[in-house]
Amino acid sequence: MTGAPRILVCDDEPQILRALRVVLVDAGFEVVTAASAEEALDAAAVRPPQAAIIDLLLPDRDGVQVTRALREWSDMPIVVLSAVEEEAEKVRALNAGADDYVTKPFGPDELVARVHAVLRRAESGGDGPSIVIGDLELDVARHSVTVGGEPVHLTPTEFSLLRTLVRYRGRLMTHSTLLREVWGPVHEEDTPLLRAHVANLRRKIEPDPSNPRYVTTDPGIGYRFTG
Repeated sequence: MTGAPRILVCDDEPQILRALRVVLVDAGFEVVTAASAEEALDAAAVRPPQAAIIDLLLPDRDGVQVTRALREWSDMPIVVLSAVEEEAEKVRALNAGADDYVTKPFGPDELVARVHAVLRRAESGGDGPSIVIGDLELDVARHSVTVGGEPVHLTPTEFSLLRTLVRYRGRLMTHSTLLREVWGPVHEEDTPLLRAHVANLRRKIEPDPSNPRYVTTDPGIGYRFTG
């Protein structure tokens, strides 16, 4: 990526839109703003940004619809903005293709960190033959995992779960998305199954499973690989 990354920001509240512009410009981004879904979609089509920040509540369409529309032609990272009480909408947006969410009110540092994280993930692409994060090494080709140089035995399902989380590292993966990716659509609602496997995985790869370093929880939503 050359030059300042261009970020599309869509929010119908003028004060928030202005604040977002100031925060992102100060962080070194080029910012394009939109006050409605149609403005955002038009701006993205005319000059595609490197990432988008979309509010969930818009006057003409909701943020989930905007996310779906963008996902029809673009893999750009999308961060959704939402109020605390809209947990179900967050899940809808993430399942529609959003990469992350930030809850209002939010701190400027948090927002900038989330944008940097989704941009890094987009630039890093998918699986490589071997992925090293801290003391953890995942060899995709050999289906092997080491922690601190020591081999760790994972079941095929645990390996698939870890590989999926690492592939989308930095992105919040909802329970249903992980279940669908690893176990298939028939298990899409089996959250206890996922929790059990995450607990087993943490026991094997985390230095302190009670305070996870790699696989962290977003309560009520899902998990993300934060290494």
